[in-house]
Amino acid sequence: MEMTLPKDVQDGLDAARRASHLKSHRLRVEVDGVPYRILRAWPGGFAVDAEHAPHLRGLVDLFDGARHLSQCLIVAASDEGAEWHFEYKRMTEATGDQPIDFVRAPDAPAGLLEDFNR
Repeated sequence: MEMTLPKDVQDGLDAARRASHLKSHRLRVEVDGVPYRILRAWPGGFAVDAEHAPHLRGLVDLFDGARHLSQCLIVAASDEGAEWHFEYKRMTEATGDQPIDFVRAPDAPAGLLEDFNR
């Protein structure tokens, strides 16, 4: 038995489902300091709400709450009605370490203390 709902009821249910999901979902993408919530994510990309997010492309930062997960190069893949779908061209995981461009000796000191009694 197939059951169909009136269009306004179905639209209301879809809006309530989307609002509930946004409250519980912490993933977001940040572009030039402006955050946009991610509705769904999969290994090759993610989806954002087309109503609240512009057509994004280029270098973006991916966050889970306040934790920086990665920096990504994205391209728009498709427009699926109420969602923009994006694919990763490149994804670099964020780390707390700064890269160095020289070889550091394993027994090198972390820093030097000056003699202040001179």
